[in-house]
Amino acid sequence: MNLWGGRFSNSTENNFKKFNQSIKFDYILVKEDIKASIAWSKSLVQGKVLTNQEQIQIEKQLNILLKNVTEQPNDPKKMDVEDIHTWVEKKLVENLGELGKKLHTGRSRNDQVTTDLKLWCRIQIKNLIKNICNFQNQLVEKAETTIDVIMPGYTHLQRAQPIRFAHWCLAYYEMLERDKSRLKDSLHRLNTCPLGSGALSGTSWNIDRKALADNMNFNAPTNNSLDSVSDRDYVIDILSTASIGMMHLSRFSEDLIFFSSNESNYINFPDDITSGSSLMPQKKNPDILELIRGKCGRVYGALIGILVTLKGLPLAYNKDLQEDKEGLIDAINTWNNSLNMASLVIKKIQLNKTICYQSAQESYSNATDLADYLVTKGIAFRNAHYIVGKIVLKAIDMKVTLEKMNLNILKQFCNVIENDVFQYIAIEKIIQNHNTYGGVSKEQVLIALRNAKKKNNTKYIL
Repeated sequence: MNLWGGRFSNSTENNFKKFNQSIKFDYILVKEDIKASIAWSKSLVQGKVLTNQEQIQIEKQLNILLKNVTEQPNDPKKMDVEDIHTWVEKKLVENLGELGKKLHTGRSRNDQVTTDLKLWCRIQIKNLIKNICNFQNQLVEKAETTIDVIMPGYTHLQRAQPIRFAHWCLAYYEMLERDKSRLKDSLHRLNTCPLGSGALSGTSWNIDRKALADNMNFNAPTNNSLDSVSDRDYVIDILSTASIGMMHLSRFSEDLIFFSSNESNYINFPDDITSGSSLMPQKKNPDILELIRGKCGRVYGALIGILVTLKGLPLAYNKDLQEDKEGLIDAINTWNNSLNMASLVIKKIQLNKTICYQSAQESYSNATDLADYLVTKGIAFRNAHYIVGKIVLKAIDMKVTLEKMNLNILKQFCNVIENDVFQYIAIEKIIQNHNTYGGVSKEQVLIALRNAKKKNNTKYIL
């Protein structure tokens, strides 16, 4: 069964028929197609296409169909039809005969498919936000239990200044908070109803598009019928946000892969989230994180794919737009799965607290604070920076940390240095001194934790 055919004298060539079919992937829109069809049937009563009794019959059959596909969601893709819209109409006609053929009056697959896709995207955004919140909760819980763990922070992959591991956790919390915000923004932009736009020019039937949009919980109907059926910028919105979100997860993964290496040894993974080597018996590999890092690329690919698809399309609908779904579906599934795996990792990792602390001590990460100490003694920072650089060279030559250098040696570089310097550049003191808002002091990290828990307890309403 095709939803077209009167114009054609010959049947479709079999290979083209298969090439043209989208049922193998757009079947996931079946619930949305049924719900939008119910809403459309009510509008057709207003347009005097259907009587109240006919609408009731159609809605009853569509609800039966909805119940069936809820129980057997893969049924639609088993039928040899062009797309999910054809499948729903075929099922309706099988049960209602001629009455089922009335439903498509005034409606095109052009406005139908983008309506279905928007309804589906709304649900996916809600699920993504839920999974982001779950990951954020795991980061907060890990931060609470590791607030006293001190480790080196890094710039250029070189040890820089000491931080709390909790502060590292909360850095990713903030990235995820912005991912969540971008999803909410994209939801606001997509939440307009295209149905009633027809193929490209609207419909001649008396349809109240505002009531139709309200019936499906859209904020409003779309403003322009050409735009409604021909653009997929809301797909780009979601894929762009997914790409940024996966980039954050990839960086998270890279950090932990590095932290777990023998060269760092800051964290350990339990056996149940690692794998081994088929050749080297000693290996314990962080495959879960490497997969997240690797899957980032396929999400980027989906974004580039839809951008390239859309860039040269004239108005209005073109069959190229059938390419809007597979990449989107895959990207959303990949992001959801990666969020769940990242949540599992952060929950299960174990910190080597002593090694973390020793690495912060041994890396001259208190050099900046030594320069700040000299500033408190009246030396300009640029001069202090130069003096401490020379001191670090000497410490490296002596193979000692700054806090273990002899006071007399320190005085050779700057005579204002006194015995109080050792307290000033102690790791705990450094952490305590970095007490500006957003810093690594315990006070500031506790404030950040309280704020994070407050934000994540605010229920998101679709």
